[in-house]
Amino acid sequence: MNVMVNVIQTFWQNLQVGVVTQVGSWNYLIIAVLVAIEGPIVTLLGASASASGYLKTGLVLASAACGNLTADMVWYRLGYAGKMEWLLPYQRWLGIKPRQMSHLEDEMHRHAAKILFFAKLSSGFMIPSLLAAGMAKVPLKKWLPTLLMGEMIWTGALVFIGYHGTKMLTSISRGIEYVLLGASIVFLLVMVHFIRKALKASGAFEDVSDEQ
Repeated sequence: MNVMVNVIQTFWQNLQVGVVTQVGSWNYLIIAVLVAIEGPIVTLLGASASASGYLKTGLVLASAACGNLTADMVWYRLGYAGKMEWLLPYQRWLGIKPRQMSHLEDEMHRHAAKILFFAKLSSGFMIPSLLAAGMAKVPLKKWLPTLLMGEMIWTGALVFIGYHGTKMLTSISRGIEYVLLGASIVFLLVMVHFIRKALKASGAFEDVSDEQ
């Protein structure tokens, strides 16, 4: 186990300086593991290495996508192991009521595909969205195809940027942070609209006006 960890650490250190330790097909498995742990920068560096001839671009794309999807499944399963009822002790802090939570759970079932698609493209809200989908027990078949489409768009874009921007990788890796920030803001606005609409449909605002 320690040997494997050392191999991954060495691979990651070398990849950051533009060198790939040649360990055959294990290269792509290591990339998948690193993508799941480190995130988009590994995909950019892997694509850059493929432009230099160290790796095959198609396999970098496939391994990066597999790494991301594996991480997504882990977060979904963690949420699935939980229950919406666990949030009840925090309902006052969250500002929602049990019947509103039930309504939001129904909305998650209806719109999970859209939410997870936009979350994938924004990156920053992927984990809470997957946890929410898991806790709401939204079946995989309702959102996995859409998530796969979002994954290919997201990872494909990173591979394209990394492959064609080898000389500007430092600037690109900084720029990607601004892209992620912008996408996250857009996703947050969409989610605020979605939650406000769901609460309005559940009668939350009427309850507030009645209390006043």
